[in-house]
Amino acid sequence: MFRATLQFLRVTGLALCFAATLALSPAHAVQLLRDADVEYALKQLGAPVLRAAGLSPNQVRILLVNDSSLNAFIIDTQHIFIHAGLMSRLDSAAQLRAVIAHEAAHIANGHIARRLGNMRSARTAAGLGMVLAAAAAAAGGGQAAAGVAIGTQSSVMRNFLAHTRAEESSADISSIRYLVRAGVDPQGAIEVQDFFRGQEALSERRQDPYMRSHPLTRDRLRALKGLVASVSAKTAPDPSAQYWFARAQGKLTAFTRAPQWTLRRADDSVSADIAQMRKAVAYHRQSDLRRALSNIDAAIASRPNDPFLRDLKGQILLESRRAGDAVAVYSAAARLAPREPLILGGLGRAHLAAGNASEALNVLEAARGRDFRDTRILRDLAVAYAKTGQNAMASLVTAERYALQGRLNDATIHAKRAEGALPRGSGPWKRAQDVLSAAQSAGRR
Repeated sequence: MFRATLQFLRVTGLALCFAATLALSPAHAVQLLRDADVEYALKQLGAPVLRAAGLSPNQVRILLVNDSSLNAFIIDTQHIFIHAGLMSRLDSAAQLRAVIAHEAAHIANGHIARRLGNMRSARTAAGLGMVLAAAAAAAGGGQAAAGVAIGTQSSVMRNFLAHTRAEESSADISSIRYLVRAGVDPQGAIEVQDFFRGQEALSERRQDPYMRSHPLTRDRLRALKGLVASVSAKTAPDPSAQYWFARAQGKLTAFTRAPQWTLRRADDSVSADIAQMRKAVAYHRQSDLRRALSNIDAAIASRPNDPFLRDLKGQILLESRRAGDAVAVYSAAARLAPREPLILGGLGRAHLAAGNASEALNVLEAARGRDFRDTRILRDLAVAYAKTGQNAMASLVTAERYALQGRLNDATIHAKRAEGALPRGSGPWKRAQDVLSAAQSAGRR
């Protein structure tokens, strides 16, 4: 079940929080789905392919977009965005890796870098608006990224994301080379393209977004099949990759499909712990705490050092109003993954619910230091500052959150409030100045 506010959505009972707006207008906002477990799985799946492309897995992040349509895209050289609809539709790790390889090829071949350069030279970079702001925030750009530019039209976005046929041909050739170099079956690339066969005959309005931004022709598909056929080396199945693919897809669908749909299919999972995790989510969404805990505990018993299963248990407990128990479980998860900001964010949220504002403040500041892009962490951090009597800092963090969401008028109000109460010249005072400067700069555009 979805619960909506103006520009910020989250799935009830879901750690996949929508933390950054990728389009400008609230009516056309695109949100990221954030979850530590899913993002770890995507990193495991993408790392060999990115390294084969000459890219660093620590510098190129793979993130999910809350959109049920089939698409994947890049907007800079540091992020690959995959629609949840495409992630749910794929059948194998090889198919997902083929999508990642194709987008990585656009990065490695300089397609997006040239486009950004052209936009800057034409003084139209502001046309990307919140897309670039969200990407900068996702890269940890902090206050300098806040409120970068406003106003993206959907036509501007489509034109920016649309690759030429020459670029697609180049990316096809490179992506097959990356897959082979990474030891991944390139047949997955053909299988992905088969999803879109016949769409070239549809009107643009009826085509999937991937088709509009990645033009598919019979000649291109024929050439791609020839590339794959020319690869003589056989690749062995990768059980680890299939496990992480099934886990990420299983968690995503458990939170986004009807619980009964999940319960009917959970036992078909590739491993018992994934089946138990999916059942735990489904029972939690049905408010059946006993069976939810029974299943997540069984999954944890089989993988006792897995921080993400404990993260899910902490979430279930917190959303079932057992804040004290949630703190204990989240703390165990944080000890296993002390650098994971989304888990730290959950622990801070549990501390707030348990009435431990000071402990929440310390944990949430640590989370914010590792991931500035999660506006939910910023919201909770502002609450923690307010509850500990630090109202100026609460205003500052609120200003930064609004700036990242593109609500620059609200950001300006809170930044001015913080600026007037913070010691002049201090670090927080300078952060307030950054927000005001970014808002003024965007206003002049």
